[in-house]
Amino acid sequence: MRYLFEDYTLDTDRRELRRGADVVPTTPQVFDVLDYLIRQRERVVTKDDLISAVWNGRIVSDAALTTRLNAVRAAIGDDGERQHLIKTLPRKGFRFVGVVHEDQSAATASAGSVVQNDNTAHRPFSPPHLSIVVLPFTNLSGDPEQDWFADGVTESLTTDLSRIKGSFVIGRHTAFTYKGKAVDLKQIGRDLNVGYVLEGSVRRGENRLRVNVQLVDAETGTHLWTDRFDKPAADLFEMQDEVTARIAIALNAPLIEAEARRGERSLHPDALDLYFQGRHSLSKGLAPKHIALARRFFEQALALDPERIEALVGIANIEIAGVANFMVDDRGSRLAQAEATLIKVLSMAPHHAVAHLTLAALQLFTKRATLAIRECEQALELDRNLADAHAWLGFVKVFIGRGAESEAHIQQAFRLSPRDIKAFHWMHKLGVVKLILGEDTEAVEWLRRSLEANRNFPIAHFQFAAALALVGLVEEARAAALAGFALDPGFTVRRTKGLSLSSDPIFRAGSKRIREGMLMAGIPEE
Repeated sequence: MRYLFEDYTLDTDRRELRRGADVVPTTPQVFDVLDYLIRQRERVVTKDDLISAVWNGRIVSDAALTTRLNAVRAAIGDDGERQHLIKTLPRKGFRFVGVVHEDQSAATASAGSVVQNDNTAHRPFSPPHLSIVVLPFTNLSGDPEQDWFADGVTESLTTDLSRIKGSFVIGRHTAFTYKGKAVDLKQIGRDLNVGYVLEGSVRRGENRLRVNVQLVDAETGTHLWTDRFDKPAADLFEMQDEVTARIAIALNAPLIEAEARRGERSLHPDALDLYFQGRHSLSKGLAPKHIALARRFFEQALALDPERIEALVGIANIEIAGVANFMVDDRGSRLAQAEATLIKVLSMAPHHAVAHLTLAALQLFTKRATLAIRECEQALELDRNLADAHAWLGFVKVFIGRGAESEAHIQQAFRLSPRDIKAFHWMHKLGVVKLILGEDTEAVEWLRRSLEANRNFPIAHFQFAAALALVGLVEEARAAALAGFALDPGFTVRRTKGLSLSSDPIFRAGSKRIREGMLMAGIPEE
């Protein structure tokens, strides 16, 4: 569909705004706001209408909405004074008042070319970021009564995936219209304008339940991720919750990676493209090169969209990680900047679970461990699938003399997401807890497992070296230290001093032993 007004053309198939022959650059949200206002031009559109349609009901500040509307007006040569095309009606809303002509010929031609080319490719395909449909899972049990379980998994997954920030998930009622039908996944992608299709099957036999699931790129038909969950069939309701939670968590990483790859291919990446590339860079590890690249992507995203919440949280995470992993000397200024950023984020999105968890990390490293525990718990109330919050909750407890409770919380993260891309962080946290508690042999094993999962983590190498030295494996400890220096050549034991985070005697004694182990491993003090 093309909408023509004055000398502008809004092409919804190509997702382009043109003035004459020239393309007018617009971000996806600005395009969507304009598209919605034109489609609804026969009525006044309220703020709630816009938020529901464009932001999928997420919390959006008045300032963010005003920024997008101003950008729309600027793109079409209007402004708040003239209001020639978009009128603001005080205490009521907004209305597009320009004269619009609809042209369906382009859409008809595209549809015809699709039929002639096996339903595939010349029609423009530009789905929203992280857009996905969960197709009804197939019941392979041979028992029609088991349909309810397959349907329950489908519905729960639809709900859980919608909790991923920035995602657009097709509602279950639409998805269920495909139940029992032979489907072309590429065509579904085009019909629903989604980038990804999740499909799966359920088979229950005797006392076991097997769930197979796969994520497909709707544009290319490529299988991006597949997994199988095979468990004893005990309480089916409990199992349904566990299986859907695990799938939803496991999907996060391949979705982020796929979106990052799309962003890399884009000639004009938008703020979300850049955010996903930054997030993907951080997932590779906390080596300085990955952190620097992630920061660059997040800053570029914010240059395009200063209120992009995910990128703001990403920047705050980087500042905190630099302090937490002893990579920087200017700790106070880094933490102060991170706190200011998080206060801004939570004023705009008070129910953002990851922002609350990031605030917990900040509070831990600013000597407010008790508040950090509350923030971890708040994050879990907002997102029950946030496995990382369980790991942080366990880690914080060793700072307040409750280290005996730490392992149970961290193990809960593994139960929720046994193959999580962040698992190396959790193993590292548990290794540090064991070192602080004086359980050096166990610390060696957990830190070794963390580094086997991801070697791009400098502080883990140095703490592993300390643990090895403390159990008498000095030569191996020196080799571990050298691996750390390859990633962070400037590291010294001095960096770990002066960050007194706890007055608990066990914590303080454990921290002192870690420094002693580092010195034994040949890590310089200055």
